Amino acid sequence: MAKKRRKRTDKGISQVLRMRTTILILLILVIGFGAVSVRLAYLQLVQGTYLQEKAVEQQLVDTTVNSKRGTIYDAKGKVLAQSASVWKVVLAPAYMETKEQREFVAERLSKILDLKYKDVYKKTKQKTYYVVLKRKIESDEREKILALCEEINKKFDGLSNVITLFDDYRRYYPYNDLASSVIGFTGSDDQGLEGVEFQYDKYLTGTPGRIITARNANQTDMPFQYEQNVAAKDGDNITLTIDETIQSVAEKYMKKGLADNEVVNRGVCIIMNVNTGAILSMVTVDGYDLNNPYDLSETDLASIKALPEKKRATAESAALGAMWRNKAIADTYYPGSVFKMCTASMALNEGVVNPNSHFYCSGSVSIYDHTIHCHFKSGHGGQNLFQAIANSCNPAFIDIGARVGASKFYKYYQAFGFSEPTGIDLPGESDDLFFNEDGTMSQTDLAVASFGQNFSITPIQMVTACAAVANGGKVLQPYVVQKITDADGNVVKNTETTVKRQVISTDVSKQMCSFLEQNTTKGGVNNGYISGYRVGGKTGTSEKIGQSQHGYEDYIASFCGFAPADKPEVACLVFFDTPRGASYYGSQVSAPVFVNIMSEVLPYLEIQAAYSGGEKKYVDTVAGSYVGLSVKKAKSAAKKDGFTTTVKGSGKTVIAQMPSSATKIPVDGNVVLYTDKESKKNKVTVPELEGYSVSTVNSIAASAGLNISFTGVTSSSSAVSKTQSISPGEKVDEGTVVTVEFSGGTVVHD
Repeated sequence: MAKKRRKRTDKGISQVLRMRTTILILLILVIGFGAVSVRLAYLQLVQGTYLQEKAVEQQLVDTTVNSKRGTIYDAKGKVLAQSASVWKVVLAPAYMETKEQREFVAERLSKILDLKYKDVYKKTKQKTYYVVLKRKIESDEREKILALCEEINKKFDGLSNVITLFDDYRRYYPYNDLASSVIGFTGSDDQGLEGVEFQYDKYLTGTPGRIITARNANQTDMPFQYEQNVAAKDGDNITLTIDETIQSVAEKYMKKGLADNEVVNRGVCIIMNVNTGAILSMVTVDGYDLNNPYDLSETDLASIKALPEKKRATAESAALGAMWRNKAIADTYYPGSVFKMCTASMALNEGVVNPNSHFYCSGSVSIYDHTIHCHFKSGHGGQNLFQAIANSCNPAFIDIGARVGASKFYKYYQAFGFSEPTGIDLPGESDDLFFNEDGTMSQTDLAVASFGQNFSITPIQMVTACAAVANGGKVLQPYVVQKITDADGNVVKNTETTVKRQVISTDVSKQMCSFLEQNTTKGGVNNGYISGYRVGGKTGTSEKIGQSQHGYEDYIASFCGFAPADKPEVACLVFFDTPRGASYYGSQVSAPVFVNIMSEVLPYLEIQAAYSGGEKKYVDTVAGSYVGLSVKKAKSAAKKDGFTTTVKGSGKTVIAQMPSSATKIPVDGNVVLYTDKESKKNKVTVPELEGYSVSTVNSIAASAGLNISFTGVTSSSSAVSKTQSISPGEKVDEGTVVTVEFSGGTVVHD
């Protein structure tokens, strides 16, 4: 019985163990497969997309292909900025199987590309079909690479695809520093960093292309036949309102003005179409080389080098920022008496003054405990409105400002556009700096504001306001981009004239045009007069209060005007910041530069001149060709062209002439006709022509056998010669034309 019980017990235990084992196995299977199932579900449902992306990344290489940046044109279609073709050198080392091949390719490439041999050789050992060796190589390097490819193909049969050249682009500026503050430049990644290049970067950039390359299981790039190419889309092209010819003229005379007047803090010239708001020229002198925008001047480099080493990096960054800064829109300044055109306009528009209003100047005005002096210390006495403008009389304008009142004054200040940026399509435009943010002014504030002192505006705001005074009272939106077109010539964006508001009436505008025209002919600003053209304008000389340097009293010298005064088309602002030369007055520093610029710009714009009888003798015309004619016929032809003649030599036929044909020479100028080689050897000495009146210069030149081309102010009885194009003492041919620049001889305190 005991045995039977033991057998039954053992059997029961065995069954229990089998059951437990079965359960355990089932649990292991359930837990194991469950975990696997959960993991699979997690990988598929949660991480599926991520893992697919990682797999694609392992299997494919995506390389960006640069798009061609759009071209920037001037208003007449001249290229101002373009992307020139360069190339990227790509090596496919996976094709190379022997050490000899790698050494040969590395040795040749390192020499052509000016790279270290060991670095190139290291790259030849990579198992890939895409290694960038060098970017942006020029044509000469490209030709050498192509020749190397032929050499490799001949030396190692089947190794033709080891080097590939991909198209790339480098930004190039044909005119170097022309309009640099407007155009701007790009960085090494072809991204716009300044000016139009920055402002319109999204249009110019285009859409990059792609090269998608497959990899095998060993993570080696597959050959080029497994590539997929997505073509790049070129950037849009931009046409500016800037005219290269007008810009060049303005820069030429602004650079000369900067040097002649020893200007410390650069200068600005803006020329605007008063009827559209288009900017024809915007100059900040001195500019910088757009092709080498990080090259500082020798003066800046010397200053930085003199600093302790730890301060040099900061100083260099500051110097670059100052060099790139577009002073025409980014800097504010006291406008000075130029602003009087706005004060007079608002007073006329409000009806608080009229052309016959009377103003008295004793030489000073007292406002509370402040005494404000007129530049004419003894006073102008009684004046009407035109006389107050012509005399640039501060006491008279203090009276005019008081009649307008502080509240209305600020209302017009806002309406002219001074209280906010103009919104010109360039980066970095500054706000104004008024007395108080809410426009409130004390009586003293109003007094000095009426003649443009103690508040700051930008040059672009001032020329925009001047345009409004001239064009019938409309404040326009200034702009530098005329249109944007795609690579196929389709217009993407076109700029239309935008009138912001009417600030003064048409009648007031006409009155102001008349006053400002008289100001350049009868008033104290005859330095702004241009022979043959009706010009309106106003000078300004503002003190930089609290900004004096090295013991100097520093000033801004400016002139703002427009032409023709009877039907205005263009406005021009010229100002120089801190002139340290013989004069700092706007009438002496800026007005002559305005005259020189506009004397070339107005004829270029085909604005017809109408010369008075007295002006005609100073107007240049073009000499004809008299060489090869008999003396008699040559004299007759020259007389018909309006010239006198002097015959040199005993020959019967003209073998040479001076001035030569097509040379500009004044009407009634003298043409010297040479009839033999011996007479051609004779020379005359250029006399001293600076510091004399127009008539005296004419007389001295005639006695020396020379012709004079007159520039600058010749209409004023006080005009004095300032410079001559050929230095005194030089030997020249008789009849040579010497250009003499004149300016008003009397200093006008403006």
